[in-house]
Amino acid sequence: MNVLQTLPVASRALLRNKTRSFLTTLGVVIGVASVISMVAIGEGAKSQVEDAFNAMGTNLLIVMSGSTSSGGVFGGMGSMPTLSWDDLDAIKREAPAVRAVAPLLTTKLSLIADDANWNTQVGGTTPDYFDIRNWPVERGTMFTDSDIEGNSKTLVIGHTVADHLFGAGIDPVGRTIRMQSIPFLVQGVLVKKGQSPVGQDYDDAVYIPYTTYQTKIKGGLQKYIAGVLFVGAKSSDDTPRAQTEIQALLRDRHHLDNGVDDDFQIRNLTEIANAQQEGTNTFTSLLAAIAAVSLLVGGIGIMNIMLVSVTERTREIGVRMAVGAKPWHILAQFLVEAVTLSVAGGLAGVALGMVAAGALADKLGWPLVVRPDIVIVSVLFSGLVGVAFGLYPARKASRLDPIDALRYE
Repeated sequence: MNVLQTLPVASRALLRNKTRSFLTTLGVVIGVASVISMVAIGEGAKSQVEDAFNAMGTNLLIVMSGSTSSGGVFGGMGSMPTLSWDDLDAIKREAPAVRAVAPLLTTKLSLIADDANWNTQVGGTTPDYFDIRNWPVERGTMFTDSDIEGNSKTLVIGHTVADHLFGAGIDPVGRTIRMQSIPFLVQGVLVKKGQSPVGQDYDDAVYIPYTTYQTKIKGGLQKYIAGVLFVGAKSSDDTPRAQTEIQALLRDRHHLDNGVDDDFQIRNLTEIANAQQEGTNTFTSLLAAIAAVSLLVGGIGIMNIMLVSVTERTREIGVRMAVGAKPWHILAQFLVEAVTLSVAGGLAGVALGMVAAGALADKLGWPLVVRPDIVIVSVLFSGLVGVAFGLYPARKASRLDPIDALRYE
């Protein structure tokens, strides 16, 4: 008798007690469903974190000016201008790990287009800013270095601004927006970017050449930058090196002695993203470990029921042995029954886990990310549970003495 012949026999034995077989597999079903759903939710959370930080930009550093101090009261980072336009040029030239750097000067203004108005953030920057932040134009074109040099009165706008000033579905490219009574030509509409992790609407903003910002909107601080610098490293591996290079370069340019604190601040968003990812991974692993306990509980349930089954079917085992069945035939039958129960529970658990993960993801507003490798491992592990916890009852059945088995009442 081979495994293919044993399988129908084992299946018939299990189907004779459908309710008991179902209850036996329930522990495995719950265990596998828990693993699938919890890992899927954890992966969805991780994907959401990745999307949020990708929206900020890739390999991103933000360099801010220093803090004012008066009578022991500090004004906070950025309150004292310490970054100069020469610093920006030096970072471009002398920091090998830096791919691009761009200033961002911001203020809040009321915009007017025809009979509509909207108060939003106005940013003065360069085309490199959008390259650093992975933020292309969806319609129209981006302003260029020529627009920077010529103080061009052109701008690109986010989706939220476009919808409020011109209406949803209307192309604003080529239309006019007035800021402080100055007409600006809408040159492009940026790709929709969504919200930041703290709820800021990235699309509720307009951007103009920084030179136009300084001459038409808000005067500059001569040689100092009244804003922040966005820096894009060449790769994620180069981001820490870029941070070190910028720190050393600015300390040297600002003539800061050893032991003196930086008069600037560098925020490494990649480190924040990695910390978020590590926290999410730990949380996912914890959930998966807790769910795996359910599999072990399910395996114990299978072992208990198989031991009961051996006791109930002692005479049947004796009859089979009397007509020529070998001990390994009995071992194989009971082992196949245990594995069938656990694998069936594993497959049912996968289906239930997918449904549960989809419902949770929909409720939480997270993307549903199901890892095929986790599904395969869960089913294989459920089969392993069947082998591990079914082996003892199967060995016990195969070692019964045929004479004693036939006499069993």
